[in-house]
This record gives sequence, C-alpha cells and structure tokens, in this order.
Amino acid sequence: MKLLSVNLGRAKAVPYTDNPEGVTGIDKQPVDGSVRVSAPGPKGIGGSGLAGDAVCKLEHHGGDDQAVYAMAREDLDEWERELGRTLADGAFGENLTTQGLDVSGARIGERWRIGPEVVLEITSGRIPCRTFQGHLEEKGWVKRFTQRGAPGAYLRVIEPGAIRAGDAVEIVHRPDHDVTVALQFRAVTTERPLLPRLLAAGEALHPEVLRTAREYVEKYGA
Repeated sequence: MKLLSVNLGRAKAVPYTDNPEGVTGIDKQPVDGSVRVSAPGPKGIGGSGLAGDAVCKLEHHGGDDQAVYAMAREDLDEWERELGRTLADGAFGENLTTQGLDVSGARIGERWRIGPEVVLEITSGRIPCRTFQGHLEEKGWVKRFTQRGAPGAYLRVIEPGAIRAGDAVEIVHRPDHDVTVALQFRAVTTERPLLPRLLAAGEALHPEVLRTAREYVEKYGA
C-alpha cells in the first residue's frame, strides 16, 4: 500500500462553481517533493490540511474533519473504463491518490500512517457537488457518482508531518465496528434508514454526520 501522488490545487476562476467569489481549488495537480500536513483549524476558518493547497468555499469544504481527501487509484481506473477517458491522479480533486487501499471500504475511525511521520484518521465520505460535476464535464455526474457509492474518504490529521509521493501507507488502527466510508455515504445520500448504524462509529464520525444520525434516531428511533 502506498501513496501514488500528493495533489495540490490553486484558486482558479471557473464558470461552474456556486462559490460567490467564482473560484475553486478542485483542480488538483500532482507535485514533486514533500508536502507539510497539519490540522488546518475548525470548519469555516481552516482550509486544507496540506500546505499550498487552496480551499475556496470554507463553509462547505476544509477544516479539521475534512483536512485531507483521499481517492483510490483503483476507483479512478474503474471510472476511466466507464467514461472512456483518462483520469490523472488528482482528477477528482483528491489530495492523496493511493494504491493498494480500499479507501471507500475503510472504516470510520481507521488510522493510516503515511511515511514516517503523518497519521490520518477517516471521518466520512465525500459528497459530490455542482463544482465537481462542472470540473469533470460529465452530464449527470452527481447522480452517477452517488449511485456508484465509492466516494473516497475525508481524513483528519492526528499526527502532523511531511509526506511525498511513494510513501508507504500502513493501517495502524482499524476499529471493531462495521461502519465503512461506503456505508456512511449511502446512509447520508440514498439510504437514510441506515443512519442509526453510523452511531457505532461514535466520535470518530465527522461531527455533522454524527449530528444527523443522532437527530434521525431521535425522530424515528433506531
């Protein structure tokens, strides 16, 4: 298991974003050399966990619980075959493109050590948006991506440090519950009756997802 690429984006003006400022950092490109990773601060204030990476709509993106976005190269390869086009590392706006990891099958609260220093913890799956669809230029992309149910994972920074392409990725903690990124994604998108199952992941869940699950249980029961 390894890190194929570290991908950073710069703020770029585009016609398809709903950001009032008209810019997005979704166009991530692989970079050479090491990149510093650290907790960026609370959502709405902090942006990306990677130094030099732009997050342009802070009310929805970035912050400590969405500090890093990872996507499996294997999932990109499947989409390449389906779409009939090349998808470079970073094409989905991911910071980390991995090899040998089932990212969407990972468990909420699972921790990865990347290289000698950095430890990250999975919090949730990525919800597709209009900017993502505009970036890919694929009709009906939000629906297609949602139906596939392999969203990649957001992670928080547990131990900061530097990472670079080629670093080994090691799973250093795997919780004993069965709440995977894919399950969490389905629960908040297409199968809301699954929401009570997310509570097994506890505080490792993205706080917004945890709140949604608790509110569902209060209203409908477990």
